[in-house]
Amino acid sequence: MTRATTRSAALWGAFLAAHALVAWLGWVLPGQPMGDVVLVYQPWSSSALGGGAIVGITQPWVYPQLALVPMLLAQVLAVPFIVALGHEGAYLIGWALLVTAADLLGFAALVGRGATRRRRLAAWLWTAALALLGPIALYRIDAITVPLAVVGGLWLARRPGAGAAMLTLAAWVKIWPAAIVLAAVAAGRRAWRIVLAAGVVSIAVVVVLLLLGAGAHTLGFLGLQTGRGLQIEAVAATPFLWAAAAGGARIEYSFDILTFQIAAPGADEVSAALTPVMILVTAGILVLGVWRARIGAEWRRLLPALATALVVGLIVTNKVGSPQFQTWLIAPMVVWIVFDRRRARPAALMVLALCALTFAVYPLCYDQLLAAQPVAVLLVTARNALLVVLFAHAVRAVLRVPAPSPH
Repeated sequence: MTRATTRSAALWGAFLAAHALVAWLGWVLPGQPMGDVVLVYQPWSSSALGGGAIVGITQPWVYPQLALVPMLLAQVLAVPFIVALGHEGAYLIGWALLVTAADLLGFAALVGRGATRRRRLAAWLWTAALALLGPIALYRIDAITVPLAVVGGLWLARRPGAGAAMLTLAAWVKIWPAAIVLAAVAAGRRAWRIVLAAGVVSIAVVVVLLLLGAGAHTLGFLGLQTGRGLQIEAVAATPFLWAAAAGGARIEYSFDILTFQIAAPGADEVSAALTPVMILVTAGILVLGVWRARIGAEWRRLLPALATALVVGLIVTNKVGSPQFQTWLIAPMVVWIVFDRRRARPAALMVLALCALTFAVYPLCYDQLLAAQPVAVLLVTARNALLVVLFAHAVRAVLRVPAPSPH
């Protein structure tokens, strides 16, 4: 066995082992880390298959409509396990197999044959992030978007149209990959191809949805999040958590959106302000990226830093702080390592630390967080502070991309 073969076998083995580990942890850890899969995804898909309501088509839905596709596919993969495990257990197995298969396809596109050192390092980053983040990296709809965004991001270098199409499909599952499309447009290289591909895919999806009868629900997911409260793990909720620890705020469960939120004077106002803040921050980063591109900033250095800044900006300014949001960081970091390995190192280390801190919060210390115990609040504070640091680092990286000196 050659050295290259040994390296490849170790890499693939570690990636599969990471999936097996987090899949198993979902079954044994507290806090129901697999809860969304069996409590939400399975009923939605069962209803659609059984002739009942179809989310996003016959009723409003919080997700873009293509998110229902993997939920339906998991039902198919679950069939061989129903007799032995029952419907819920079988669906969990089907979901884990689906995410693992999608990740393996994305991993193959990353390392393939004769992978460079940069691609191997990016693959190890993906593997480590998955293991450190734990079952939340597998048992959420966000997990489906990760391999799509990895492949799409890598394709932007040589096949920008195909890359934009892949990223746009991912955005119709969970909207965050649209940030990488926007980064690619702002970075300026073959922007027209990217806009055209994203537009064609989106138009095709919308036409199909209208033919299926989605009507006013077609773009309904864009507005359903605006009225929700401030989730306890959001960056902006951090001061309120400390107030809750001191008895000056409450943590309440919302049955409408199935999550824990802050109840305190000023919390609703902060929640309402975050959506316009997110828009302004996103617009500001895009303007910064366009400016750097126009003065000749090197594309392979600009794109990954800009994509990371946009994705982290979406997390930092979000009124929701769900732990699975950390999976969004994997794709831009993979692209950053492949395109600009040396300068990606600090951000990569921060992403790994963020995954570990998030795992410590959810599911390991989540019950303590719901009781606003100081240790759990301190862990969330550290995680959120590191998100802000990563955001500042990414913006700084965009500013530091070299451009030709004026003559």
